[in-house]
Amino acid sequence: MRLRLRNTGDVVDEYRFEPVGPIAPWTTVEPPTLRLFPGTTGTVDLTFSPPRTPDAAAGPNPYAVRITPTEHPEATTVPEGNLTITPFTEVRAELVPPTVKGRFRGRPRLAVDNLGNTKLTASISGSDNGDQLAYEIHPGSVQIEPGRAAFVRTTLKPRQIIWFGSKEQRPFTLNVLRSGVNPLPVEGTYIQRGFLPRWLATFFGVLLALTITFVMLWIAHKPTVISGATEETAAGATLAPSASPSATPALPPAPAPVATSAAPSADSGDSGGGGGGGGATPTVTAKPKADTAATAVNRLAVNDPGGRHICYRAFVDGKGWQKPVCDGTMSGTAGQGRSITALNVAVYGVQGSAGTAMVYDPDSTNGQGKWLPSWTAIKADGRDNYIGSSKADAPYLVTFVYNVGSGQACNSVKVRYKEWSDQVCNNARPDLNTAGNFDNSRFIEAIKLTV
Repeated sequence: MRLRLRNTGDVVDEYRFEPVGPIAPWTTVEPPTLRLFPGTTGTVDLTFSPPRTPDAAAGPNPYAVRITPTEHPEATTVPEGNLTITPFTEVRAELVPPTVKGRFRGRPRLAVDNLGNTKLTASISGSDNGDQLAYEIHPGSVQIEPGRAAFVRTTLKPRQIIWFGSKEQRPFTLNVLRSGVNPLPVEGTYIQRGFLPRWLATFFGVLLALTITFVMLWIAHKPTVISGATEETAAGATLAPSASPSATPALPPAPAPVATSAAPSADSGDSGGGGGGGGATPTVTAKPKADTAATAVNRLAVNDPGGRHICYRAFVDGKGWQKPVCDGTMSGTAGQGRSITALNVAVYGVQGSAGTAMVYDPDSTNGQGKWLPSWTAIKADGRDNYIGSSKADAPYLVTFVYNVGSGQACNSVKVRYKEWSDQVCNNARPDLNTAGNFDNSRFIEAIKLTV
């Protein structure tokens, strides 16, 4: 665009040109200043370079240029115009996770991102070779604003159940269908597990064969029973009675005593005969406790009783609970497209912690997630605090909010499709420390926390 300017004054003046308005970052003026004598005219060139991103909305976009005279700055002029940006479409889709496992069903989620500058309308369908799977897709169609994303919940059900045998891989494809263009295929794999392992089927087969063989032998064999009562009686009549009594069979030796701190059994008292009541006390093996954030922070406190520490672990979609980490170490995954649905946090030396989270809302109307119903209770130092849910199909965390009782709390967070955020610190309660964003389509992938 060429802009023409005339100096209608009576002095030589220099004019500065400055783009203003929403598209000013994409506008350049050459030259940026122009010196004109009275009654003369000059021109400058405006160049617009809108990026190929959703920020460059399709359609008319107003622009303006502020012209400021050096000699008379109060006589500033702002000519305006419209720049029409043509539409473009760019869609990206991926499965989260790309591989699912199950005996009767699998539940992958399809993430569809609209990277174009116009609203996207698309429907979703599923297919596979051999028609081995049935598909339940919700919602079946989506409308996505530029720069936004939508998640589609998919349930895969095998048409035949594998009762015995090893697992089988069933490749499938989810297609993003748009009017007038070729479908966008997204490939995934459903690993169908057998209901019972193969060795168990072999075991039952062998057991059935042995049972049938035993029954057939039992029916075929008719044992002959011969009574020898007469002969034994006669023989016993010719024998002389023994002069010495028969000896009592020797009892087995009593087991050696087992060292134990448990109280003696009520049956181990002096109740008559010897050697019959010394059974060993059974050993009960306790299930080891889970390695939580509290166990990790309490280990640190043993070596640093006067310090301040925070330990935490993330429940990652498709991976489960990770091992706890502490004091600024990353928990979660970065760049793998795996969301966090729950956090386990424990602190030491900061007078306890509390928290809540914003989670994904499939019914959102404002593009934001929804807050959990309430905050967690304030957990004392060394105690576990849980935020979110580790259940199947639990919504992912969009934002994580927490506070401590003394000092400061800091965080750095990795959100999907974004780089790591700068570290943010806030004072103790009632101040809040917020980690994440409020975009319903972007989940937290990883966190780093310090106190």
